[in-house]
Amino acid sequence: MSEILTNEQIAALVEAAKHGELPDEGAVGRRGRRLRTVDFARPTKFTSEQERRIVRTLDMFCQTASARLTAELRVPLELEVINTTQLTWSAAQQQLPPASLGVPLDVAPHDTRMLMTAELPFMLMAIEHLLGGAPERPPRVRKLSEIDWVLSRRLFETLTTQLSIQWQDLSGQTFVAQEVDTHVEGMQIAAISEPTLTVTLESRINRHSSTLALLIPWSSIDPVADEIAGRDVRTRTDDPRAAALIEAALAGASVTMRAEVGSIELAIDDVLGFKPGDLVKLGSLAADGVVVYAEDVPIHHAQPGRSGSRRAVQIVGNPAAEGLGFPREELSQ
Repeated sequence: MSEILTNEQIAALVEAAKHGELPDEGAVGRRGRRLRTVDFARPTKFTSEQERRIVRTLDMFCQTASARLTAELRVPLELEVINTTQLTWSAAQQQLPPASLGVPLDVAPHDTRMLMTAELPFMLMAIEHLLGGAPERPPRVRKLSEIDWVLSRRLFETLTTQLSIQWQDLSGQTFVAQEVDTHVEGMQIAAISEPTLTVTLESRINRHSSTLALLIPWSSIDPVADEIAGRDVRTRTDDPRAAALIEAALAGASVTMRAEVGSIELAIDDVLGFKPGDLVKLGSLAADGVVVYAEDVPIHHAQPGRSGSRRAVQIVGNPAAEGLGFPREELSQ
């Protein structure tokens, strides 16, 4: 509870205030300056756009890999991206579950590496299904046999193949899986202070959940960082050759062409009252001809006619060239 000042103390404070001699610590306390904690263990080398595009690529990987593993294991399997974190390489390794298998991924053509890991219960359950079993829960963690190692490598190669296909569309890089190892915390794929993006995926088999992770050191994507961020696409759009290629690709697309004589809005009651022989005035002059549309865009004025036994129109003007590129409603009146 605050101390109650006597009349003499209040008078002394007022007198001191008149002479500018207020004490540093009085009856009213001051808040200390707020400090902001900076965690240097969490780098921000990966931009939000790069992280977003990487996650979107891994979402596609989850769909294709889930379908592939479901077919191979003959049991429904789901993969889903659940978290992303930026850490240093050493901190990212320490965050991995202790009972995990890992495989380095050689990144071509830049001679760098990433790391893919999976919890041991996920691998053991997948191995049981590969061998024809149907366990209701993950097998007890055990020492891996030679058969286990071979099948674990096969599972990682399946995952790597699906990831490589999706990643190549993102950056042009491809992956090759190396030897599987249980000592993921000791794999020196990057410098201990290297900024690393950890993408955590959840796998679900028979309602049992495990995690996989992809550790992406900055050095592995540094040569293609602009491509991953999408900046190279914007640069290519300024290239005349790229514009010519895009124009050539679009030139073969098909659009619906139609000629419109005119149009008018009527009440439904009037429309239902039409009889054979009634005349509907469209509100435009016959001398104006018709308007030719590409989809809903007016592109030409034309005169109606015939070519042999077929109806045809003859182009007589361009609305845009004549300053008539106004909306369709105005052209129709």
